[in-house]
Amino acid sequence: MAKITLNRRGFLQLAAVTAIAGPRWATASERLPLTKPIPASGEPLPVIGMGTWITFNVGDDPAALAIRTEILRAFFAAGGGMIDSSPMYGSAEAVLGRVLPRLDDTQGLFAATKVWTSSGPAGPIEIAESSRLWGVERFDLLQIHNLLAWQAHLETLKQMKAEGSVRYIGITTSHGRRHRELEQIMRDEPIDFVQLTYNIVDREAEQRLLPLAQERRIAVIANRPFQGKALIHRVEGHPLPGWAAEIGCEHWAQALLKFIVAHPAITCAIPATSQVAHMRENMAAASEPLPDKALRQRMAQDFAAL
Repeated sequence: MAKITLNRRGFLQLAAVTAIAGPRWATASERLPLTKPIPASGEPLPVIGMGTWITFNVGDDPAALAIRTEILRAFFAAGGGMIDSSPMYGSAEAVLGRVLPRLDDTQGLFAATKVWTSSGPAGPIEIAESSRLWGVERFDLLQIHNLLAWQAHLETLKQMKAEGSVRYIGITTSHGRRHRELEQIMRDEPIDFVQLTYNIVDREAEQRLLPLAQERRIAVIANRPFQGKALIHRVEGHPLPGWAAEIGCEHWAQALLKFIVAHPAITCAIPATSQVAHMRENMAAASEPLPDKALRQRMAQDFAAL
């Protein structure tokens, strides 16, 4: 970072401006987003990413495409990185491929998608089609969607990583399913990422999977951070508790996301949204301070009592 110096005249001018305007603190959009290192490499990844399930499955609708463009613009303006998709998500990958080129700056993009076919030999074909739809030459992360045909696809992904045609590989599950099988894969296979459901209510992963991820140096992506919209609906009409101000939260969505990414094993959470304002709220969660262990426990208790 360049060092800035002021002579006496410059200092007095700055002091005069400050006296008139008052102290100016950086806005959320001007702060660098909070990141965590990917354990396999140390590469920093913004702790709030973006999911595309349902919200980006909008086909060719011009109005919907325009909104998705603005959602992505807000995402990157706030320092966003990971965008997660899948062939399972209808037109979401094609929509990303249409709206990403409309943006002036997507250098922070961490492109993550999945292979989702019961046929092992069809995996490379599907991955190639996803690459074409997104308009990217190489994905940052390829994942096996919900453990589907995972043995065959993992061999494909390991070979692709060895060849340099993908940077990281992983496996996913959702809705708290197949945790025992996922645990065994985490123990036995050289994966870089695991994606699972984790939020202020769904906390089963804390028992075995999250400690194992730390032990095995596997990055963790938290999906379904709001249980779809269920957790947001649950807090409607309830004011934020007093602890919200302690961690810089103005909206429930920020509090729910900060609860997730404050866990030391969680690398990134991927909320989805179809509204620009909600994207800005979500991205504001990628900032200090985060709740400590004691406050996280209090947050969970308060939420359970709603």
